[in-house]
Amino acid sequence: MYEQLMGLLSDLVQQTGLMQIWWGNIVMIIVGGILLFLGIVKKYEPFLLVGIGLACIVANVPGSDLVKPGGLFYYAYQGVELLILPPLIFLGIGAMTDFGPMIANPSLVILGAAAHLGIFVALIGAKLLGFTLAEAGAIGIIGGADGPMAIYVTMKLAPHLLPQISVAAYSYMALMPLIQPPIMRFLTTKEERNIIMEQPRYVSRLEKIVFPIVIAIIVNLFLPPVAPLITMLMLGNLLKECLVVDRLAETAANTLLNIVTLILTVAIGSTMQADTFLNFKTLVIILLGLLAFAFGTASGVIGARIMNKISGGKINPLIGSAGIASVPIAARVSHMVGLQENRANFLIMHAMGPNLAGVFGTAISGGIMLALLGVLD
Repeated sequence: MYEQLMGLLSDLVQQTGLMQIWWGNIVMIIVGGILLFLGIVKKYEPFLLVGIGLACIVANVPGSDLVKPGGLFYYAYQGVELLILPPLIFLGIGAMTDFGPMIANPSLVILGAAAHLGIFVALIGAKLLGFTLAEAGAIGIIGGADGPMAIYVTMKLAPHLLPQISVAAYSYMALMPLIQPPIMRFLTTKEERNIIMEQPRYVSRLEKIVFPIVIAIIVNLFLPPVAPLITMLMLGNLLKECLVVDRLAETAANTLLNIVTLILTVAIGSTMQADTFLNFKTLVIILLGLLAFAFGTASGVIGARIMNKISGGKINPLIGSAGIASVPIAARVSHMVGLQENRANFLIMHAMGPNLAGVFGTAISGGIMLALLGVLD
């Protein structure tokens, strides 16, 4: 009787995932736990890290059916693979975004370009380390700090690298409050960080309505490879600014965006399986992504310092770091560092200008890569 009982228990254990677990699963479960800690306890972009962290843990529990073909996480990933979710994310972002600061001070668009040096630093670094040109382009786009754009470009150029690139892009976006401030302080003086900028001019409703229409036309004419993303961004913004479809704008900016974000983060986390994620190539991509973020932040701040000199001291260099395209995370970081220096210094509206310009900077970079790299590789 005892032997029969032990045999049944042995058979039961064999049917669970306990006998399939290996050290890689444990490492990735710990990584998922760290992401949850950063999201829940430290509150670093919990909307991103909570879903990614839990999905990472579940994906590394042997025997889980959620990540297998036919499982719930598997179908969530299909929305990424088929490039359905990234345009919907852009639709929601457009519906919640005010492009007024960028329209009011178009000169700050330059900072959206200056902060994208990191893309090309990472691209060159990846190529030198043995990646193909298409793979290097996909890795470089991490430096744009635009998650949906990174997914879109990667699926076009190097879909086999999507797990590593998407995780790097979204993780670094969430950790920008840790990554950027030390670089910003190192490259600026206390006097520069205390500069209080003038209130931007009033932007009329007509300007705000015409803007998304014109941009949609320009992007579809000159950057068709990334037109699906930017067109949806402009559609969302037009819904917001035209003031005649409030329910659609509200749905896109809240309910739809929340649902799509949840599905997207779960899909990204489910790709972090130990057998495909734990390798030297992943480590290199993660490090190149960090390098891209650091160089992008630095080049944006340096660009803003130059503009500050040209303007006679009217521009706070801290807003240069917001030229990285992560909206509105990068703008909030600029504002936060400014407040730490001067509690009366409100930089958020000024930082939104280069922050929104960064979206177009990443789109231009991605469009160029999609148009050229596949041919040159």
